[in-house]
Amino acid sequence: MKSLKEEFYKLDNFSTKWEKYFAVYEDIFQKYKNKDITFVEIGVFNGGSLKLWKNYFGPNSRIIGIDLNKECKKFEDKKNNIEIFIGNQSDEQFWDNFFDSVGKVDVILDDGGHTNIDQIITATKVIENIKDGGLLATEDTHTSYLKEYNSSVKLSFINFVKRMIDDLNSNIDLKTNIEKQYSLKKYIYSIEFFESVVVFNIDKSKTNKNYNMS
Repeated sequence: MKSLKEEFYKLDNFSTKWEKYFAVYEDIFQKYKNKDITFVEIGVFNGGSLKLWKNYFGPNSRIIGIDLNKECKKFEDKKNNIEIFIGNQSDEQFWDNFFDSVGKVDVILDDGGHTNIDQIITATKVIENIKDGGLLATEDTHTSYLKEYNSSVKLSFINFVKRMIDDLNSNIDLKTNIEKQYSLKKYIYSIEFFESVVVFNIDKSKTNKNYNMS
C-alpha cells in the first residue's frame, strides 16, 4: 500500500484533511495495521475516509463511522465490515447506547464537530471504553483558540487536557470537583501532542500508583 496521503487523494470521494495529519496517522496507527481491531471515526462527511481506513488496517478490521447527518447511513457497507452510527457526539446517552451495542473498541479518531463541548464530552465518555493498548486521537485542537468553537475559553479542550496532565502526574486525588469528575488517570498511560492533534494512549495495566523502588 502507498502512503496514507497518496491513498487519500486517490479516493473517489475524499474529504478535507490537513496535510500534516497524515504523518501523525502513520506514526500512531502503524502498529494496528493488519490486526483484528475496531476503529471508530467520528465525522463521516462523504464517507471516503472509511474506505481509506479499511484498506489501511486490513480485511480483519471493523470500521465504524459516526455522524449527525442521517444521510451518512448510505456509506455503510456491512459486507466489508464498515458500519455507520447516527448520533450526536456531545450527547452522553448516545455514547452509552453506542458502547452497549458495539462493546469496547481499539482506536477512536475524533474528527467531528470540533467544539469544546464535542471534544470534552467525547473524551470523558469514550476513554474508559477503549481497550488496553488502544488510543483516542482528537483532531483539529486548534479550534480551542477560536471563539466560534468554544462556549467558554476557560473550558476549551486544550485547557481541559492541561488539567488532565495535572491529573495524570498526581499520586493523590485532585482537589476540585471538575477534576474529580473528569479524572481519567486510571485509563490513560500517556498523552502525546502534535500540531492540532492530541493522542491519549490507553493502558490500565500501566497506570497503577507509582512507588519508589529504593
